[in-house]
This record gives sequence, C-alpha cells and structure tokens, in this order.
Amino acid sequence: MRITKLRRLAILACGSSALAFSGHAQAEEADGSGDSSTDIIVTATRDSRSLQEVAMQVNVATGEQLEKLSLFDIKDISQLAPGLDLNNNDPRKNTTTLRGISFDPDQGTSPTVEVYFNEIPTDAQTVYTAMYDVAQIEVLRGPQGLLRGLSAPAGSITIATRRPDFGVTEGYAQASATDRGGVNVQGGVTLPLSDTLALRVAGLYDGNRVNHVRNLTLANKRGYNTTASGRVTLGFQPSEAFTAYLSYQYLNSDAKSYQQVVGTGNTPQRVYSEIFGIPSIFMPPSFGGGPFATNTAVRSGPALTAGNYAAVSDSGYRIRNKTHIVNLSADYDLGPATLSFVGAHQYSRVLTDRDQDLGNAIPGYVQKNFVSVPSKFDTQELRLHSNNTEGFGWSVSAFHYNRTGDVINDIYNDLFVYNTDPNGFVKAPLGAGGSFITVPNKLPLLVHVVVPVRNSTWSFAGNLRYNSGPLRIEAGLRYSIRRSTQTTQITTTGFQNSGPNEAIPANLQRTTAKPWTGGANISYDVTDTLTVYAAYGHSYRAPTTGVSLPAGITADLIRTKEEKTDSFEAGIKGKVLGRLNYSVAGFYQKFDGYIRRFEQIYWVSAADPQGQGFFGFNYNGDAEVKGIEASLDGRVTENWGIGLSASYAKARYKNALLPCNDYAGTGKPNQTGAPRVTGTGNVSYCRNNGRISDTPDFGLTANTEVRFPMGSVTPFASAMLAYRPGFFSQTVQYDYDARTQLNAFVGVRGPDDKWSVTVFARNLLNQQKITNITLGTQTISSILAGVGGGVYDSGYRPVNVMNPREFGATLGFKF
Repeated sequence: MRITKLRRLAILACGSSALAFSGHAQAEEADGSGDSSTDIIVTATRDSRSLQEVAMQVNVATGEQLEKLSLFDIKDISQLAPGLDLNNNDPRKNTTTLRGISFDPDQGTSPTVEVYFNEIPTDAQTVYTAMYDVAQIEVLRGPQGLLRGLSAPAGSITIATRRPDFGVTEGYAQASATDRGGVNVQGGVTLPLSDTLALRVAGLYDGNRVNHVRNLTLANKRGYNTTASGRVTLGFQPSEAFTAYLSYQYLNSDAKSYQQVVGTGNTPQRVYSEIFGIPSIFMPPSFGGGPFATNTAVRSGPALTAGNYAAVSDSGYRIRNKTHIVNLSADYDLGPATLSFVGAHQYSRVLTDRDQDLGNAIPGYVQKNFVSVPSKFDTQELRLHSNNTEGFGWSVSAFHYNRTGDVINDIYNDLFVYNTDPNGFVKAPLGAGGSFITVPNKLPLLVHVVVPVRNSTWSFAGNLRYNSGPLRIEAGLRYSIRRSTQTTQITTTGFQNSGPNEAIPANLQRTTAKPWTGGANISYDVTDTLTVYAAYGHSYRAPTTGVSLPAGITADLIRTKEEKTDSFEAGIKGKVLGRLNYSVAGFYQKFDGYIRRFEQIYWVSAADPQGQGFFGFNYNGDAEVKGIEASLDGRVTENWGIGLSASYAKARYKNALLPCNDYAGTGKPNQTGAPRVTGTGNVSYCRNNGRISDTPDFGLTANTEVRFPMGSVTPFASAMLAYRPGFFSQTVQYDYDARTQLNAFVGVRGPDDKWSVTVFARNLLNQQKITNITLGTQTISSILAGVGGGVYDSGYRPVNVMNPREFGATLGFKF
C-alpha cells in the first residue's frame, strides 16, 4: 500500500503544473532566459565551484528562493532536501538528522550535522531561531572531517548571509501575515559609503503561535513566539587583492508554548487509607488490605487526539534567547595563493523555565525546572590556498575553537511517598528499623546543578588536489587536539540537604582526543554533461560526559567512548535535453561506537538522594548506514520549472546493547507494569538492531512553478511537496503514519521581480499526523512504587504534531 502511494506521489510531483523552484531552476530564472547552461555555484569545498564539479551530494537553497517560497524558519528547508530533518520537538533544543543519523544537543558531543554561519561553526539553537537576508544555504551530505574546522559524521549546513556590494545601492523589503497569528517582516539594504567601503543593514521581526497548541487547564491559553534580530555588515575593499567584511548580529527571542499531549487522560491519584493505623497496601487481604482505591474526583484531563492541539499542564514552557555574534572575514590575494582569515565571537544566554509534569500527572502541581545556559564561543581560522585551477593545487589551515560558560540547572524533584493526595499526610516505613512514621506525602527536594563548560579544539589541515582537464583528484588530512573538562556540582535542599558534591569521578572529568580525520575523492567528466565521482570520508566525535547525572551510577552511563566513522560514496551528475539536471549517488557508512542519547530511562541508585527516577543517558552502539540519493530538476519549458529529489538511507544498529525501559523483563523496550530495572545495573539494557534515529528510511521532495507572462507582469502558481512514509519506532514503540506536507502559492510579480504579491497555504491537505511521541504515558513515580506505593500516571503521551493548515499572504519589494 505504501509503495503504491509512493508511486502516485512521484507521478504527481513530476507531472503537476503546480509550483516552486529547484536550485538549477532558480539560477536559470535569475537571468530571465531559457538557457539552462547557467551553473549553480557552491562553496561546499571552500572555493567557488560548479555544483556538477563537487564530488559529494549537495542541496542548495538561495535566499531569493526562500523569500519566494515564504520560508521564514530554517527548519523549513527540510522540505527542499529529502532525508534532512530539522526540528525542535523539545523547544529548548533544535536537532538535525541527515541520512538517518541524528543528534541531541543534550549529548554534550559535537553535532552529527555541523552548522556554519558565514563559515564559522555556530550553535544551532541561535542560527535556527532567525532566518533573514540570506544569500545561500547549502546542505553537504556525508562525513565532514577535512574542509572545515570541526568533524561531523552526517554532514554540514552552511549559511551565508548577504554582503554589501561595493558601489551599488540595493535592497529588499518583505512582509507576511497568516490567518493563525503569524507575522514576518524583514528587509535589508546596501549603502555604498565610498569606493572602498560599503554597509549592509538587515533586520527581522517574526511572531507566530509556535506549535498552535492551547492549554485546557489554563483557560485555553495559547503559546506565542516573538523574535527580533538585526545585522550590520561593513565591507572594506581598498584594492582588488584585499577584501574584508565585519558584521555584528543581535538576536532577542521569547517563546512561550505548551506541550501537546494525546491519550485518554486518567484518574492518577489514589485515596490513602489505613487499617489498624497501618497503610492498607501493607496489610494482607484477609485483614482488608490491598491497593489504595482510585480517587475518581481527580482527573488529569479529557481524552485528546492529535487534531485537538491541546495541552493540560499546570504551567508552560518559556525560552528566552539573547545572542550577540561578531564575525570578521578577510581575503588577501598574494598572486600564486590567497591568504584567508575568518574569526568570530558569540555570546548567548538561553533561559528555560518549564513545567516537567507535561501530562498533568499530579493536577494542581507544577514540577518546575529552570535552566540558564550562558555560552561564549570564540573561533579563528587562518587558511592559505593556491589559486591555480589546473595542475597541482594545495591548501593548509590552522583552526581554533573555544567554548566556555557555567550552566545552571535547578530541578524541583519533589518526592512523593504514595500516589495519593500530594498535600496530605501519610504513614510510611521511613523510621528507625523501618517503623511507620507520619510524614507529608510530598517531600520537597530542590536539586541545584552547576556544570562548568570548558571545551577547546585546535586543528591543522592540509589538502592536495590535481586537476587535468576532465580529471580531478583531491585528498587531505586534518589533525585535531580536543580538550574538554566536564564536572558537575550538585546541591540538594529540602527533604535532604547535601553538597555541593561533585557527581563526576575525577578519572572521568577530563578528556583529551587527538584524532586524524579527512578524505579523498576523484571525479571525471565523461562528457561536458556527465560527471562520475567516488569519495571516501572519515570523521570522529570525542567521548562525552553526562550532565546532572544521578549519583552512584556506573561509568558506562557517565561517559561514552569515542565514535569513529568511515563512509564510501559513488555517484553521477549531469544534464539531459539541455534543460534538466540530475544526480544519483550510493553510499555506505560504518560507525564504530555511534553516540546517541536515550531519554526518559528509568534508573535506580542507592547512592542518590532521590533513589530512582527517569533520566537521559548517552551511550555507544555500533551501526551502519546504506543508502541512495537522486535528484532531477530544471526547466521543462520556458515558463515551467520542476524539481524532484529522493533519499533512501537505512541506518541501523548492529546488535548493540543499549539503555532501555524494560519493566516486563522481556529484553525489549516496554513500559508494562510498575517501573523497575531488569538486571543488576542502574538501568535496563536491551539488544538493538533497529533504527539509530526515529526517521523513515525514505524521503521525497518535489517542487514546481508555472509562470504566465502577461506584458510587464507575470502571474505564477507554484507548489512544494515533502513526503515521508510511515514506519515503526522500536525506541518509543509507536507506528508513525505516513505524512505529506503540501504548500501552495499563487501570485503575481512585477517587471524584473521588483515587486511581488503572493497568497500561500501551508499544509494544504491539513494533515494532523504525529511527528514525535514519547515511550509510554508521562508518569511521576512514588518512593514506594516498588512495594505498592503506585505511580501518578497521566494517561497522556507528549507529542509533536504537524502544524495545522495555515493561509497567508506576502508582499515583497526589491530596489
């Protein structure tokens, strides 16, 4: 059935006269001609090359394309690149998955997909928050361990902002509004100051309802996000040999949202009772003992489905982000070679204030969590590269990256003796010799965690290339020295007072890694319209130590091992009929110790004040990825452009032993029964041959535009489609539905695209499919859960759902 749907979608994408742009089609339109000889120029290899000459798979989105498609969120570029998944399932962290290889920022490792903002590695939480005045975005697929300073096993995303043109006054302004409260106003202008100086000023204001969820407990309140950002770029060109750009960007974002849930809801509390002064759960049935009765007067909420877009928590989720970025780049042409420098300083402060009781497992109770993440990033790179395009060429570089900042995490981990009235008093076997004493059912416990972050990287790279007519060979190595210090100071107050205590053993606090990474590739132009290539890449990620960990757990749960990966890729790129561009590539990648984070794992530890609970642990597991990618785009006729891309990546563990929840003792992930650990460790472990990320193997994107020139104006219609098949997730034990995201656009453009008016619809099919879900319902355990104390079970699973259908309009001007 899914294969049949797939074929229909492919036929629709190729044959539809609905709308949008591929990279090649966009370039052709820029000169207004039907000549398809215009090449897409990319900087994936740190120089300017035709896309056909680059020996890797690269997806390209120009700034003009993003503006025409009303794409205001960088996460939307996944609709142009199959197999790329950009999301913030947790508002506190943005995650990127490519070729089935995922990353969670809480891992503390370098990401699987590194993000470069004007050639500087940058925190995705900041970059993904505001997108405006962009020149070009490139998605580089496959391990990146040579051309840029930091190694990444899945790929890189490079974002280049527009720079001022010397001697030219130009700019744009664009405003959009939607029927669901969305507003986006952005613009940029270049002002020549002299023959050698030019200034570009750009700004953005964006407002939206985040996930469009209303909170039933809080009188249907909705979340809202506001973002304001500005950027100033100064260009300096005293001669043709020297050019420099200095930019400053400020970002202020405030997002308030509520976590959506689905499920039947529940009556999570029980009625505390005693027999002969002893809690009834400890009395035998012959004396009337047994489980506490259900308190039917208290409910977590009503039955909810994905289409309800509803939350039930007693409080919300607020994230505030203030960021300053200063970037300097310079190029000095020495004749035979060019000396290039790029450096940046970024300071960010991200504050998170949230209710962790997402499913309202304890009605009327807010399980507070406050996180402060101040970060300073300093980056410098000096690079010398030869200018010749034929014969032997070379480049050498030195790179330095440093990050510092003290993370503060205040967790209100109140303990509950039984799953009864949290404000009541109960008798519990907590006295001397296990005698029963009267205590409050809620035992307050504040855990104050301080995590100093100290990471630095030095790396040195060398690259050789040989170009001779149709033949191109390139290879290089990068040597890195990575040092990190990871400590965690924990202080508890309330029911138990202790600390500050160091949670990380001394022998696991410092990590030094000195890996070699790099790659090689060869490409050959069989004809002017056909290129074949093969490539090898090797990347590395250093071990990582967990943050805010429970005390007294084993070393394997505290710090991971290193991760190494090798990748092999071969492909072809070319043109047919003089108008259509195509590419096909196959790849194989092997991981030795792939690092992944496993959330909400139940743990026990007698050395921890809390004793038991749920936490996220980082862990290694061997894995491999096999896949194929293909694309076809170009101009069918003078006024009809199409783009079609597909990706298949089978990313699986290879008999890996990984942390899991195995309450039933089956050896497979499950949450059947009361929380408990299977085995003798601090957590349960399960053998896993499943997916290394919760993404489908296949993805397809398509776009097309038809123009109808009428004198000086050009009406147009366009569409953009992204399809993902359904799949079963072993990690969360859920069968995800297939989903199709279809966006449609109708409008008119003025002469030379100087103005445009566009009416659009996002998620035209109004699909309400779940895109992310937790394993089991959200619960809060009691201290005595293992002996009948019970669990507050909300009856809800936190989810993320496709945003509902949204209509809007965009007005744009260029000058």
